[in-house]
Amino acid sequence: MIKFCFQSSRNLHIRHLHQIDSYDNRVEEQLKASGFYYVSQIGRIVSHRPTVDALVERWRPKMHTFHLPYGECTITLEDVAMILGLRTDGLPVTGSTDHSTSGLENECLAQFGVAPVSKEIYVKCHIMCLFGTTLFSDKSGISVHWKYLPLLRDFSQIHKFSWGSACLAHMYRSLCRASRYDCKDMDGPLALLLVWAWIRMPTIGPLPVDTSFPLARR
Repeated sequence: MIKFCFQSSRNLHIRHLHQIDSYDNRVEEQLKASGFYYVSQIGRIVSHRPTVDALVERWRPKMHTFHLPYGECTITLEDVAMILGLRTDGLPVTGSTDHSTSGLENECLAQFGVAPVSKEIYVKCHIMCLFGTTLFSDKSGISVHWKYLPLLRDFSQIHKFSWGSACLAHMYRSLCRASRYDCKDMDGPLALLLVWAWIRMPTIGPLPVDTSFPLARR
């Protein structure tokens, strides 16, 4: 087994929302239908800043890989599928980057101006919380961009999107930003980053407590 010692001169301020509470069991079937059931099983993962700092120091933006003493490696779509239990194929996750409130108001009226099934409303809110805490967290630590709302409009279509690919792209983007010399904050899906590091370098990670899926739940 390869032993790896992390030593980092970085001191990034890691920002992300607290993990949300467990979902109501009455919406379990709706969560499974949406494709977010497994990622909802992941509890709170306490961030380990020295590990994050060391990984950021070894990240190479041009290659999107970590340069480690024993070679290059990176987080892949397969890792996302196994760690978070998200779909990594399907429709692309795209949307407007407009930050105006008018766009948000129009989308909310379109989705919630009528009375859809109450369980579907609950699951949509739960998914938006997952976006802000686990998958697409930003440096604000308190907000979720409304650009994801249009993708949740048709509940029967939510599971068709490649949420895992979008999460990985967000992880790459967060690592590239954090690797800049003048960057002081780190956001993004830190659960994915940490669990990936613990799996690939088990000498620095906690011991698994069970054999459940996804891997981040262990």
